[in-house]
Amino acid sequence: MTAGHVLARVSRWARRVALLVALAFALAPIYWLFTMATENPTQIVAGNPSFLPRLGGFGGITHPPLDVPIAQWFLNTVLVAAGTAVVAVVIAVTAAFGLSRFRFRGNGAFRVLVMFTQMLPATLLVVPLYAMMTQIDLINSLPGLILTNAAFTAPVCLWVVKGAMDSVPRELDEAARVDGSSMFGVLRTIVLPLAAPGVAAAATIAFFFGWNDFVFANTFLIGQNVSVLSKGLASMITLYSTPVPFLMAVASLYCLPPMIFFVLMQRRLVAGLTAGAVKG
Repeated sequence: MTAGHVLARVSRWARRVALLVALAFALAPIYWLFTMATENPTQIVAGNPSFLPRLGGFGGITHPPLDVPIAQWFLNTVLVAAGTAVVAVVIAVTAAFGLSRFRFRGNGAFRVLVMFTQMLPATLLVVPLYAMMTQIDLINSLPGLILTNAAFTAPVCLWVVKGAMDSVPRELDEAARVDGSSMFGVLRTIVLPLAAPGVAAAATIAFFFGWNDFVFANTFLIGQNVSVLSKGLASMITLYSTPVPFLMAVASLYCLPPMIFFVLMQRRLVAGLTAGAVKG
């Protein structure tokens, strides 16, 4: 075996070890989350938790503390995430079709302005958004949170969908127009089906944003019955009493749907995000 073969084999093993170490660091918080969800509260208070999950317990998930509507929080989170995805995708699809298929004065400036909105952090927009939501009486309501999340994530969805639509040949549009189809018909029957991976990727981005949002939810939602899981879990952390195992158990369930969804959809997500990389 030559020195080159030895170096190549050592390099491959070094890369594998590096990937395993990186994977271990990435999975360590998730493993610790599940471990604490099964731990005995007295052991946590004593500062002597186990490094292995305990069988037979999961934070008392079936016996939640009083006045903690976990099921309602979970339902609200699903509604907010799904509503955010629907509203953001509708806005993104219509706007992306206009930017992709029509040429008008200010087209480039509009695209730059859309991306500029993503340079502003969410915390900077909380005060003006709160004032706007108060004026239209959408404070402490799920529709208000859905509109806020959709407005914040729609620009990203717009760029993803536009990249996918730009890859659809314009000759197909012209052929459909010759056959008597309207522009809406072109969008519905030609462009949208071919740009479906990009639309799916945009919907996933919006769904994750609505699922993970805390800043807007913590600001606009007040009552427990309209809270989402991110705000509800944070409200359970108090100065004198925090049900750590129960909190970790609910947090584990909170993390599972996005993880499972990403594992099942990762190929379509990659296809959607790279749909506009090559035109034609």
